Amino acid sequence: MEEALQAFSQRLRTQRPARWEQLPDFALYMDQVLSYMDRQVLRLDEDDPLTSAMVNNYTKNGLVPRAEGKKYGREHLAYLTAICTLKRVMSARDMDLLIREELREDHSAESGYAAFLSSLDRALTSTADAMEAYKEDASLADAAIHFALISYAAELASSRYVALLRQKKGQECPAKPRKKDTKKEQDTSCGTM
Repeated sequence: MEEALQAFSQRLRTQRPARWEQLPDFALYMDQVLSYMDRQVLRLDEDDPLTSAMVNNYTKNGLVPRAEGKKYGREHLAYLTAICTLKRVMSARDMDLLIREELREDHSAESGYAAFLSSLDRALTSTADAMEAYKEDASLADAAIHFALISYAAELASSRYVALLRQKKGQECPAKPRKKDTKKEQDTSCGTM
């Protein structure tokens, strides 16, 4: 058990998406994109891989630029890396706002992607560091609760920043979700605190 946690901590410390200049500088077809993205994003075994339907949906919803004649380049891979990383913790609407802010409006895709990777590196490294505290004498449940609470607190902070960004841009907050809506469909970024 300790070896598995040590191996995972090591993955958090070392496994990173390719930097901009390491992304392929030639166009890829969809099947090549899916294969590439499987290695690009840190995933757990039970996570669903990226599919062509997902890429088409992200494109249809404006999260990813349209392919150029069924071919995808560095910019597409940068967008998909950000989306595949953030989709576990953020609604598509919030991702769209942040991707527009970082990768489209004020920055080049290259500089926005670099900022994203820098932030991801800090988050993964600090999580691996925090795992060190649970090496000895900690139950798996205690560690799981601790990291769930960190995730909860980080989601609250992220939602607050998104709400402030929406306010700054003069965007209205989405309506409160109905009870029957699933968690993934909910958008809580404009909650008051």
